[in-house]
Amino acid sequence: MIYPMKAIAHVKSPFPSKFGIPRQSGLADIPAKIIFEPEYRIPEAFRGLEGFSHIWILWSFSEAVREEWSPTVRPPKLGGNKRMGVFATRSPFRPNNIGLSSVRLERIDLDCAEAPVLYISGADIMDGTPVFDIKPYLAYTDSHADASGGFALQETVGSLKVEFSGGTIEKIPEELRRGLTELLSQDPRPAYQDLSERIYIMDIAGFEVRFTVKEKILTVVDINKL
Repeated sequence: MIYPMKAIAHVKSPFPSKFGIPRQSGLADIPAKIIFEPEYRIPEAFRGLEGFSHIWILWSFSEAVREEWSPTVRPPKLGGNKRMGVFATRSPFRPNNIGLSSVRLERIDLDCAEAPVLYISGADIMDGTPVFDIKPYLAYTDSHADASGGFALQETVGSLKVEFSGGTIEKIPEELRRGLTELLSQDPRPAYQDLSERIYIMDIAGFEVRFTVKEKILTVVDINKL
């Protein structure tokens, strides 16, 4: 049986491509917006949402759609060399291409032309991603202090020290600097790549960030506006 879903909104984020997107929500303080389709721009539908600090976003892995699915995948957390069951991972390649993210709700704009618009931070979602639903995050039931993390807690990729050469950090708007530094410190490279001589390129918020990684130090060598 088919259960159709309709996109109610789209995400406007600084990530035009998949490379560099945080591997989980909440890991980097990157701002984004949720812009709703005209038929859902009804202020009454958002009444009370301003009282919540965080929300859940149910969205589509729109760039990872495949006709067939595999029961096992290669998680980046394990270096891409070991297979785990798809239902034990958050891989985008699933029987149904659905993603789930918990993000901070910064504010709700009720006055702009596309209002209501949700301003969020901590999203791990590519620009233009369709959204199926929004739900409030409830700490008393959604947070479990005694939860175990399985293989996801294995230390396969360490935290990196981030350095900006030649004042390159000044080329990025101030409101993005903290989030970019957090993002880079988590090593956006595929876990199976460790080429110290390679220059990696990541696009974010209209900027091209070039960096190298050597001995746990990530060095941003250049930043250019696209």
